[in-house]
Amino acid sequence: MKHTKLIAATLALALTATMAFAGGKKDEGPKKYKIGIAKIVQHVALDAVEQGIIDVLTENGIEATYDLQNANGDVNTATQIAAKYRDEKVDVAVGIATPVAIALANTLHNTPVVFGTVTDPVGAGLVSTVAHGENNVTGMSDAIPTEDHIALFAEIAGIKTLGYIYTSSEANSVSALELVESGCKKAGIKLVTQAITNSSEVKQAAETIVDRVDGIYLTTDNTVFSALASLVDVFGEAKKPVFSADVTGAMNGGCMIAFGFNYYKAGRATGEMVLDILKGADPATMPVRFMTDASDSDFLLDLDAAKNCGITIPAKYVAQANMIIENGVLTEK
Repeated sequence: MKHTKLIAATLALALTATMAFAGGKKDEGPKKYKIGIAKIVQHVALDAVEQGIIDVLTENGIEATYDLQNANGDVNTATQIAAKYRDEKVDVAVGIATPVAIALANTLHNTPVVFGTVTDPVGAGLVSTVAHGENNVTGMSDAIPTEDHIALFAEIAGIKTLGYIYTSSEANSVSALELVESGCKKAGIKLVTQAITNSSEVKQAAETIVDRVDGIYLTTDNTVFSALASLVDVFGEAKKPVFSADVTGAMNGGCMIAFGFNYYKAGRATGEMVLDILKGADPATMPVRFMTDASDSDFLLDLDAAKNCGITIPAKYVAQANMIIENGVLTEK
């Protein structure tokens, strides 16, 4: 009888221990990830990309700590950030803009790397084809219809000479220059360029070029956009129009036309790729993602800037725009 009671007590103790162990594992909850997100410089468009990534992961129940870094336009700092992510063993590293993405890809070989807003990922050497990733690297491209933009600018503003400021050390800006040259050739427009190396040179470059052009076109050059306000001031004083391929930065006013995809949505698209990787997807098999749906893009017209330049924007384009700035007020349709 005592032997029977002893067995029963032993079984009960074992069951209790088993339940406690199971309960302990249950209390651990879902895995917590460490995700590094680095951008080449801080401005509203890249901030929007960063937020879009975080929002997608949060909405999908991903518990993560984020190591958010800003290279402040310096390639050496980007390399240091990449080394930090390697040493601290982040689960996924995200590089927003080409220089940071390259630094991550060159440093992290055993960690998934997702690039965001890279204009020419093949030209930058991040992937060999947009059909799939390269080893541990994949991501999202912010390629834009540059030639269409220039044709639209010529139609609305009647420009004959176009200005273009670009960062000579940014691979995506150099790639974009080739598209600008092609667009100007097709539209029969003369192109005047000015190269810079950092954001402190943007205002001086604008002052150098403004008297030689009828207007200026801005692609998704992060260094230029980090000092956009100074460029807009120079061209506004000269009463010459600005066409921006980044709508996010243009929402503060001063760019007569802004036409491009929504950077917050681009961030969400990048975040969806990170989410897939956390769920087990292999970056090497994931195609480079592009923002091609009409709903991904915004079309902004600043009627105040147009009036300042003595330009009347045709009614058909005003009707098409989903963002209008008039009397200092931004209205979204």
